[in-house]
Amino acid sequence: MSVQSLDDGAFGVWDDYVRAHPSSTAFHLSAWSRAVQASMGHRVHWLTYRSAAGALEGVLPITQIKSRLFGHSLISCAFAVYGGPLFDHDTAKAELLDAAQALVQSSGASALELRSQDRVAPAWPAKEGLYVTFKRDIDQDPDVNMKAIPRKQRAMVRKGIKFDLRADITDSIDQHFARYSESVRKLGTPVFPKRWLEALQAFYGEDLDILVIKKDEQPLASVLSLYFKDDVLPYYGGGTAAARGFAANDYMYWALMEHAREKGCTRFDFGRSKTGTGAFSFKKNWGFEPQPLCYEFFLQGGAEMPDVNPLNPKYQLMIKAWRKLPLWATHKLGPLISKNLG
Repeated sequence: MSVQSLDDGAFGVWDDYVRAHPSSTAFHLSAWSRAVQASMGHRVHWLTYRSAAGALEGVLPITQIKSRLFGHSLISCAFAVYGGPLFDHDTAKAELLDAAQALVQSSGASALELRSQDRVAPAWPAKEGLYVTFKRDIDQDPDVNMKAIPRKQRAMVRKGIKFDLRADITDSIDQHFARYSESVRKLGTPVFPKRWLEALQAFYGEDLDILVIKKDEQPLASVLSLYFKDDVLPYYGGGTAAARGFAANDYMYWALMEHAREKGCTRFDFGRSKTGTGAFSFKKNWGFEPQPLCYEFFLQGGAEMPDVNPLNPKYQLMIKAWRKLPLWATHKLGPLISKNLG
């Protein structure tokens, strides 16, 4: 039994294991880390645990990010909300964690972050209470799904319906990026490079789509979603300045829920939000109950837990300045920063 790096070209075996594992997510698929590597240039370490007979019994994808601004760290999985090791038994888990700690030491990184949904390394320090995720079942009866939305939010969805908004599926990254980049600038967040979204589309293929909301052929909002097992996960969304007046963003998530239901999905994963933020409140208004996430860290040589998030007071001045930049400038500068955020 041993921990090894993934053999070149063995992504099919990796993905077969991930798809069969009960705790896996869309981010454990090789598509995610391959897209990171192809578009961001970061090195990916593919740790696998195999039995004496060579059977795959555990995997741990790790992205290595070196940044002068944000430090040198290992993350499973970088740019994702979930990650961490998948394993069949405690021996596999222990061996993968030992190999990951050795990788921290040999690479010179200061920290390893595991973004598991449940505790896997109880002895490690963890960020608790900062992040939550929101998930809810999708009923096959649309009336049941509509009634599950609390009254005030349901009124916003019906407002979008009354405006006769239309939902289409598109494969245009260019059009989606225009709306997405405008939205993240409003938040004061550096936009990811467009090539990142293009890489996700290329590697996920039919497991990714873009839903766009239009009013009289005018695009107002769109969202890029991942599909994994029976889940739909809206991941990168955005809208124009005119979207709010038509309740386009509210209608968009209802339309996505209906689209996913028709595709056979049975769960809507609204994804991660920071406690106390506007995104947190928006998802609660949909009737989703927050489920805590616990990110765990192995720290090298007394290093502190990384705190690269917009709620950190030291980034507030940067956020305020970013919101005032012209959109073209954020397209130039944003990718230089965001690719190192992890």
